[in-house]
Amino acid sequence: MCLAWALFACLDTTAKYLGTATDLPTAQLVWMRFLGQLVGMVAVLGLLAVPSLMHTRKLRAQIARSFLLLGSTAFNFLALRHLRLDQTTTIAFLAPLATALLAGPLLGEWIGWRRGVAISIGFIGALIAIRPGFASVHPAVLWAFGTMLCMSFFGIVTRYLAAFDRSEVTLFYSLLAGTLLVAPFALADWVWPASGLAWLLLLSMGLYGGLGHYLFIVAHRHAPASTLAPFLYVSLLTHSTAGFLVFGQVPDRWTLAGAAIVIATGLYLLHRERATARAAAVSMTSEAASQR
Repeated sequence: MCLAWALFACLDTTAKYLGTATDLPTAQLVWMRFLGQLVGMVAVLGLLAVPSLMHTRKLRAQIARSFLLLGSTAFNFLALRHLRLDQTTTIAFLAPLATALLAGPLLGEWIGWRRGVAISIGFIGALIAIRPGFASVHPAVLWAFGTMLCMSFFGIVTRYLAAFDRSEVTLFYSLLAGTLLVAPFALADWVWPASGLAWLLLLSMGLYGGLGHYLFIVAHRHAPASTLAPFLYVSLLTHSTAGFLVFGQVPDRWTLAGAAIVIATGLYLLHRERATARAAAVSMTSEAASQR
């Protein structure tokens, strides 16, 4: 998971640089990110492997996950044109809190009052980082929130699919919506990169995204979501470091304070989830013993 978030930081930094320094259209960046990963995956596994990669036990869920990844990527690239890397990352920290809210209607896992209070505090932390009314808030913040919502649903579907399909199958399907649907928009507004470096960076996005998401899927296969959840906060370190090295951007105290509050509430939700699981396990053990 740590390596996956490091690769995602490379992907976001590259997309921000290409979108601001070279002014390449967002549709072109999104399409090349998916196309590059698809071509690389087929090159590694071979064309003969494609039929087996299309064999899934949960076609609708795979298609839905593919659209969620497309939405997350497009919203994120749009936000990165105007926001700092640490700002988009802080808003993304709300994803576990939103997932806890969505788990009720989607999975029947309703939250108690303690978790409800923690989620409310987490959203206050995000507001501290954004500072609406106290600083000029760019409308691109809305794109960042769109990314966060897509990530929330994306995580739920990823956990669901891990029990049914191989990692390679899930990875392959995740590329289809971005590769097929964005192609007409990217080609209609295509801008040729002006330098070899721009071409190299454009092609590298598929590598960063592919390896990162493969590690993300494998991690969910070998460890429960409650164990992996805290590693999301590693991205504040990876993205802030990348933002400083490439753009000279340093997180301000408001962003760090808001991020600290959101991280604290996320860790509290994780603690409550583990405590509830332990209590349920003890209850089941006691009930089984009494029946003997």
